[in-house]
Amino acid sequence: MFQNRCAPAHGHFLGKLSSIGFRTPSPGPRTVAHRFAVVRSSSTVRSLEGFNTIGTGIYLREIREQCQDTKSPNVILIFGWLGAHPRHLRNYTNAYAKLYPKASQIVIQCNRDLLWTTNSARSRRLKPVIDALEALDCLPSSSSAQRPPRILTHVFSNGGSLQMALLGNVLQRKYGSTSIPGSSTSALILDSCPAAGDLKSIKLAVRTVIRNRIARRIVLVIVHAIYSIRFWLSLLFGKRMIMLENLQFEMWNPRILSWMGFHTPRLYLFSRKDELVSWQEVTRHAETAKERGMDVHCELFEESAHVAHARVEPERYWTSVQEVWAVATKEKGQD
Repeated sequence: MFQNRCAPAHGHFLGKLSSIGFRTPSPGPRTVAHRFAVVRSSSTVRSLEGFNTIGTGIYLREIREQCQDTKSPNVILIFGWLGAHPRHLRNYTNAYAKLYPKASQIVIQCNRDLLWTTNSARSRRLKPVIDALEALDCLPSSSSAQRPPRILTHVFSNGGSLQMALLGNVLQRKYGSTSIPGSSTSALILDSCPAAGDLKSIKLAVRTVIRNRIARRIVLVIVHAIYSIRFWLSLLFGKRMIMLENLQFEMWNPRILSWMGFHTPRLYLFSRKDELVSWQEVTRHAETAKERGMDVHCELFEESAHVAHARVEPERYWTSVQEVWAVATKEKGQD
């Protein structure tokens, strides 16, 4: 069985944690390397403070100073939930900037058009993420002096999971099985995911994300049609053709991202009060992952809503994240 509560945080972490607030101003902009194309945001509302926009809904805070602390991540990859605005994701980027100030951060939004955009179009949008990972020495390059990367990946809800799985597929096609320079250290944080869901839960998610009544009705018709077609094709051909059902299986891949493996600890953060993603489904997914040999950790909250665990219990949430990263560095030290 899994623990519902992690052990108390270490003293040095609690000192940092006390200063983490979800309204803390983010640090000023960092100088971005010439290797990145900086895209000017068309609206300051949709930009992420302290970050450079390097693609549609993709933001980079690059720390150019070499991090001497080999126990901290040097890159943090954040996949937002469906419809999450930069102002929502800023809560997490600010917290990570305090916990790991020497880590570069890449944030990938999950826009609403995920529901009807093709895989090829979504893959093209992720190219700036790959460019950034290459420039940050997380993927192969012409440099022969690459240090092993230390990458913490934080995924929110099924929307973020879909984006992560798509990035993994793109990396696999581009680099094959030899993607990683050296021996990487990694951890995977799964907040309110994954779950296969049914048509009812998908419709509830659409109603939550899209406020405009007319747009919501149009999207619901499209979603219902796509779901129905895929459902009947699944019955006809005996294959998994429902997107979220496929996602659950992809998330059992220990190398879902090319720097990960069985050595990568994964932390499931979920709640009994989540109306969009059932805690029972997440529990079953975690149990299967453990049965398949993955290093699984669970944190089950009692009162928080979907992707709201950090807001309701911030100390417990961020303690769990840091402890799982500590597991990753400890396991790598024993290799």
